[in-house]
Amino acid sequence: MTTHRKRAAGLWVLPCAVVLLLAAGCGTQRATGPSSGPAPSGTAVAAPSAPVDFPCPGESSAPPAPTAADGSGPDAPPPDRYAENHAFRIPLRLHGQGRCDGLAAEGRVREALEPLRRSGGFTPGHVQSVLTGLGYPAAAVRTYQNGPGAVGFLIVVGASPWCVEGTLTGASTTVDAFGGYPDGTACEPPRGGH
Repeated sequence: MTTHRKRAAGLWVLPCAVVLLLAAGCGTQRATGPSSGPAPSGTAVAAPSAPVDFPCPGESSAPPAPTAADGSGPDAPPPDRYAENHAFRIPLRLHGQGRCDGLAAEGRVREALEPLRRSGGFTPGHVQSVLTGLGYPAAAVRTYQNGPGAVGFLIVVGASPWCVEGTLTGASTTVDAFGGYPDGTACEPPRGGH
């Protein structure tokens, strides 16, 4: 009986030893980072550069700083999985001179569409005509019916790309300039996901 117990105890020794070795880890290098000390000498750690924003002509205050809601910064809370999985559908913000150009385009488009909004009875064709009248090529402007009494539009501006989109309703004109989408689908919202 004691031989059987010794043999059964011996069968557990090998798996336990393997588990202990794996738990102890392999190799001799330690992780480096903010909590574990400096990087080894000769190793450069690149810091991501922040986009430069400056006040644009006609702006009453400094440009808005990125917030934790943007998902940037060390203090940002971890995103929920739905938001993380759909981040590819969030338009990129414009920065620097592109942001100033975008704000100027927003103002021009809003000013040109306001008389049409106030007169009412507008159609995608009317909105297309006003936007091409601003100098945007017809091939770069897409207009569409966005429910009863609303017309949506999208303008592809330049090769970078940067984009202007919005909606015209009887109550308001919304216009937003942005820098395309993270996965490189230009101004059209990407379809699908991962």
